[in-house]
Amino acid sequence: MITVVGTGTAAPPQECLAGAELVVGGRRHLDAAVVPADAERVVLGPLAPALDIIERHHDKGSRVVVLASGDPGFFGIVRVLAERFGPAALDVRPGVSSVAAAFARVGLPWDDAVVVSAHGRDLRTAVNVCRARPKVAVLTGPGAGPAELGMALAMGAKGGAEEGRMAAAAPSGPVAPRGGAAHRYSPAPLQGAIPQRVLIIASALGTEDERVERVTPAEAAARDWGSAVSVVLCLDESRALGAVRTVAGPSPAPSRWALAEDEFTHRDSMITKFEVRALALARLGPRLGDLVWDVGAGSGSVAVECARLGAAVVAVEKAPDGVERIRANAAAHEVDVRVVHGSAPDALAELDDPDAVFVGGGGRELPDIVAECARRARRSVVVAMAALDRVPAVRAALTDAGFDCDGVLLQSSRLAPLPGDVTRLAATNPVFLLWGARNPVSHEGVAQ
Repeated sequence: MITVVGTGTAAPPQECLAGAELVVGGRRHLDAAVVPADAERVVLGPLAPALDIIERHHDKGSRVVVLASGDPGFFGIVRVLAERFGPAALDVRPGVSSVAAAFARVGLPWDDAVVVSAHGRDLRTAVNVCRARPKVAVLTGPGAGPAELGMALAMGAKGGAEEGRMAAAAPSGPVAPRGGAAHRYSPAPLQGAIPQRVLIIASALGTEDERVERVTPAEAAARDWGSAVSVVLCLDESRALGAVRTVAGPSPAPSRWALAEDEFTHRDSMITKFEVRALALARLGPRLGDLVWDVGAGSGSVAVECARLGAAVVAVEKAPDGVERIRANAAAHEVDVRVVHGSAPDALAELDDPDAVFVGGGGRELPDIVAECARRARRSVVVAMAALDRVPAVRAALTDAGFDCDGVLLQSSRLAPLPGDVTRLAATNPVFLLWGARNPVSHEGVAQ
C-alpha cells in the first residue's frame, strides 16, 4: 500500500509515518515531518526516478509514504501514482488545499471559483481564464508565478484611460497576518466598463512565514516572489461574492446563443445577424481559456457572445461611438470585453496572440487584416463579408497562411407578419462567411 498524505497547512500526523520504509516528498515536506530513522528518504525532483524507487519498494511489500501539498488528488500526485500503480494501491489522506486555505484567509466562499494550474503548463490559459472570470485561483510554478501572471494581466489591461483610472483605484497591501482579525473581505469600489483584477498572493500557507498580500497586477509584475508562493487568487472585487450556487465551478454555459439583434444596442441595423453569428460561433469555438479577437467589432455582438461562452475577448473598433456601444452591450450582458479603439491591422500589434479571430469589418484593408489575423491565430479565423469582390482575396489570405479554408453564402428569410393574421418571408441581406482552421489546440489544467 502507498499512503499519500496531503500535508495541508500543517505537518503530517505522526501516525501516517509510523513504520514507513520509504518516505518521498518535497524537501520542505520532509524537513517538516518526523521520518523514521531507518526509512529511506527521497526528495522529489524529476518524477520518473522517484516512481521507479516507489515501485521497487511497493513490489517488495514495503510501507511507502508520499508527502504532498494540500489535497494531493487536486492537481496533485495522486493522478500520476494511480496511473502507475492503480487506484487500489493508494491510501489517500487529503489535507486542506492551498486554494481552500487562501479563500479562507480572505473570508470568501469559493464554490463559484475557477481553479487553473499553471504549474508546468502554458501560462496563457491561466491568463485568459483570469481575464474572463471574476474569481480565479491560479496554481503557480517556475516561470509561471505572480510576476509573470501580473505582467500578462497588466499588459492586457492597457488601452484606455478608464483602465488606468481603475488600476489606480485599487489599493494594495497585506490582507492580514495569519490568525489576525482582519481576514474578513472588504472589496474596493471599482468604477468603469472593464473591471480591474486584483491579485491575492498567498505564500507559505500554514507556516510561521505565511503572508497574504493584495496587489495590483502591475505591482505583482514588479516583484520577485521567490519560491514560497502557495496560490494566487485573481479577483474582480465587484463580483467576488457572487450568487448562491447549486453547482460548483464557473457559471454554466448560456442556455442559448446567437441572440436576437434587439438584445444588443446597434446603429441602423449595423450588426452581425443572428444566423451569421450562429455559424461564426460554431467555427470560432470559443471556450474557457481561449482568447478571441473581434476585429471591426461594430456593436460587439460576436465579442459578447464569445465572452458569454467563456472566452477572454478583445474587441477592436475604430469608431468612437462603436467603442461605447460595445462597452454598453458587454455591461448589459454582464461579461468582460476589453475594447481597443483603433484601426486594424495596426491596432493588433500590441495584442496577445489569439486562439480564434472574427473579422466583421475592414473595407479595402480587409485582405491585409485577415492576413495578419491568420498569421497570429492559433486555431481559426472567421470572416464575414457582404461584398462578393473581396471573397477571393480573403480566401487567398487564409490559404497562404496555411489554413484549411471553407465557406458558405448565407441567405435566410425570416417569418414576418402581415395584416390579416398571415405571414410572409422577409429576406435578409446575403453574407459570405469564410473560415480557416488549424489543428485544434487542447486546454488542460482548468478545474470547473
